[in-house]
Amino acid sequence: MFSTNFEASTLLDLVRQQDLGSAWLHPIGYAIRNALTQGVPIDNIVLLLLLPLVAAVIAASRHLIGLRGFGIFLPAALSAVFVATGPVVGIGLFLVIVSVSTFSRMLLRRLRVKLQYLPRMALILLVVVLAVLAILFVGPQFFGRRELAEVSIFPVLILVLLAEDFTRAQLGKSIRIAASLTVETLILALFSFVFLSLSALQEFALLNPEIYLLIVLGLDLFLGTYSGLRLLEIWRFRKLIRN
Repeated sequence: MFSTNFEASTLLDLVRQQDLGSAWLHPIGYAIRNALTQGVPIDNIVLLLLLPLVAAVIAASRHLIGLRGFGIFLPAALSAVFVATGPVVGIGLFLVIVSVSTFSRMLLRRLRVKLQYLPRMALILLVVVLAVLAILFVGPQFFGRRELAEVSIFPVLILVLLAEDFTRAQLGKSIRIAASLTVETLILALFSFVFLSLSALQEFALLNPEIYLLIVLGLDLFLGTYSGLRLLEIWRFRKLIRN
C-alpha cells in the first residue's frame, strides 16, 4: 500500500460529520462516503483528488513561469513520493539515484562498452537498484534514519523511473540540459508537495469535491488558451521589452 502522511483520522471525522444533502448536487461526495464505507483508505482518496490540481500547478509552472522538468507525470509522482517518505528521505533517494545513474553512464562510456539502448538502461537500472538496496540496508543502522527502513516499494520504483528519464535526456541532449531538467523537476515536485501537504486544501477537496474539480477544470482550460510570455522569458528578454 502507498501510505501517505495525511491526517486520516481528522479527515474521516470531517467526512462523517458532513451533511451532504441531495445526492444530485453532491454525487462525488456520496461516492466518496460509500468508498470509505467499503474500506477504501481515505489518504488514497485525498491523494487522487489532489493529483489533478498538482498536474494543473505543474502545467501552470510550464506555461506561466517557464519551468520545464520531465513532463507532468514524474514531478507529480515525485511529489507523492515526498508525501509518502518525507521530503528529506525523498530528496536523498532522488539525488542518490540520479547520481548513480549518471556515474554508471559515464563509466560505460569511459570503458567504451557499446550496448543497445534497452540493454544499457537495464544495466544502469541494475546498478541503481543495488545502490538503493545498499542505502536501505545500511541507512537505518549507520545514519539513524528509521524512515529508510519503512519506505514502501512504490516510491522507490517512481524514483527509479525518474533515473531512466534523466539518462534518456543525457543520451538525447547533454549532461547540462539533463541536470537542468532534473533540478526543475525537483523544484516542481517540492512545490507540488507543498500543495499536497496543505490540510486546508485536503479538507476542501474532500468535503467539496464537485466545486474543487470544477475549479481545476477551469484552471486547465485557462492554461490551455494562454499564449502570452512566460515569466522566465520576460526576464530573459527584459532589455528588448524595455526598448
